[in-house]
Amino acid sequence: MAKQALIVVDIQNDYFPQGKWPLVGADAAADNAAHLIAAFRETGDSVVHIRHEFTSTDAPFFTPGSDGAKLHPKVLNRADEPVVLKHFVNSFRETELQAILDEQGIKELVVVGSMSHMCVDSVVRAAADLGYTVTVIHDACATRDLEFNGVSVPAAQVHAAFMSALGFAYASVVSTREFLAASR
Repeated sequence: MAKQALIVVDIQNDYFPQGKWPLVGADAAADNAAHLIAAFRETGDSVVHIRHEFTSTDAPFFTPGSDGAKLHPKVLNRADEPVVLKHFVNSFRETELQAILDEQGIKELVVVGSMSHMCVDSVVRAAADLGYTVTVIHDACATRDLEFNGVSVPAAQVHAAFMSALGFAYASVVSTREFLAASR
């Protein structure tokens, strides 16, 4: 039985350069996520993919049934890896994610994906609140520039702020290299 699970959050086509909602660093983050997926598969640990799809065709991205809502080719699931479909920011909300993890006796989660400031943040906080031990792989996550009240916030600063907050109280935050080196 797997002791930990890799949660691959929303690495979907719309977040890449030709998509409807491109993120800064999406390709590099997906490459790191792919390395982690390979490592988890090699050790027999669980990999659970999360796929976000809005319920309305008027959504700005991840519209139902669109190519943009599909998992990106760099991180496609194998037939034995579940894909959890969600309609909310929090991957646990109204999904079978917790049941999948509980069925396997998983207590430790490693989280990668998109967007750092939204769905990654939400699943990490929810997981910690549910009692899981959580590790976030910061360089396998991506986000985008934001704007608030006339202030532009570059993606690198958005990402750093959210990783700092998660690392303070919710998770261990490490790089792909650090995680892989520690797990050998």
